[in-house]
Amino acid sequence: MIHVGRLMGPALKTCLTKEDIMTSKDLSIFNSLRPFSIGFDDMFDQFENMLGNGALTMQSNYPPYNIRKTGKDNYAIEVALAGFNKKDVEVEFEDNLLTVRTKQIKKTDDQNVDGEIIHKGISQRQFARSFTIADDVKVNDAELKDGLLTISCERIVPEHKKKKLIDIK
Repeated sequence: MIHVGRLMGPALKTCLTKEDIMTSKDLSIFNSLRPFSIGFDDMFDQFENMLGNGALTMQSNYPPYNIRKTGKDNYAIEVALAGFNKKDVEVEFEDNLLTVRTKQIKKTDDQNVDGEIIHKGISQRQFARSFTIADDVKVNDAELKDGLLTISCERIVPEHKKKKLIDIK
């Protein structure tokens, strides 16, 4: 077994010969699934990009979210946004990437209609949270209610993907 883990640069070259060096694609579980599937290359490549470069471990836990299946082909992404209103947040969908982010928050004096803020424990920090959406999933709408942003999605199954019986000639 070859452990490539934390070796980088010249240390990697001195420890491993050219034949021993394996790419992350060679080590991938998705690579082992490729011989058993047809037409999933793009999906496997997306997983490689998400998992292979450590993007998932680098992503912040803020804001917290749930992904719920609300029906046979319906999903809801729920993002907890206490303290934000719909003017503070934008939802963008482009190239199969759904992104929820804050708009530019203006720095204001710690004054409001109810008086001066003595202690500010509820922050409104900047964030961006992205979700990869499949080609056959349509993003329907988004609603912010009681501090919870709910984005409704629906899987659209095209006719050519629906179950059918093939006649044998």
